[in-house]
Amino acid sequence: MKIEIKLTKDNSHTLFIPVLNETYHSKHGAIQEANHVFIDAGLKFFSAKQLSVLEVGFGTGLNTLLTNIYAEQNTVWVDYIGVELHPLKKEIIEQLNYVDLIAKATEEQFSNIHNQKWNESSQVSKHFNLTKLNQSIAELEDVNKYDVIFFDAFGPEVQPEMWSNSIFKKMYSSLKEKGILVTFCAKGSVKRTLKEVGFTVENLPGPPGKREMTRAVKS
Repeated sequence: MKIEIKLTKDNSHTLFIPVLNETYHSKHGAIQEANHVFIDAGLKFFSAKQLSVLEVGFGTGLNTLLTNIYAEQNTVWVDYIGVELHPLKKEIIEQLNYVDLIAKATEEQFSNIHNQKWNESSQVSKHFNLTKLNQSIAELEDVNKYDVIFFDAFGPEVQPEMWSNSIFKKMYSSLKEKGILVTFCAKGSVKRTLKEVGFTVENLPGPPGKREMTRAVKS
């Protein structure tokens, strides 16, 4: 599948897939979107010093890098599981400019994240343990394990199967009580499905270029 590297409005890279007419991040700013949706509305929801995170759509590793930085700056121990069915090739990863734009990010840190072998777990920094799973999220069978889910799949128009009742049931089951799922998507049908499986849904202000985002809390 052809993949093109594109600049977004905050000068950070995203990836564009022509055959799907879809980007990995917001064209208004990849780093801005990731910080707003997953760090500010996700990790900062908790005051605990130990968190378990599931990322649906490991992709470029941007959310992982930002979480790693957050963990070290705030001395929060994070056990991070990233799920990705189609890992990116090394030559794509090496062209991404996130380290140049993110304060406290280092090439070594970004390389450690991407060089870690798939389906293995290891501590990549003092407060950050990483597991990358090369599988479909439909294969996930974890129960009451995660504090927060970063739901970063392609949008429901492109990957409707990822936003289905069955997937969100899995997400609900995999969260601890009072755990949360955060996503850039604020589509009405998605919020209704989240409510159907038991979530309490919050509408939050969206990142630049988007009016709303969604945070769902396990009751």
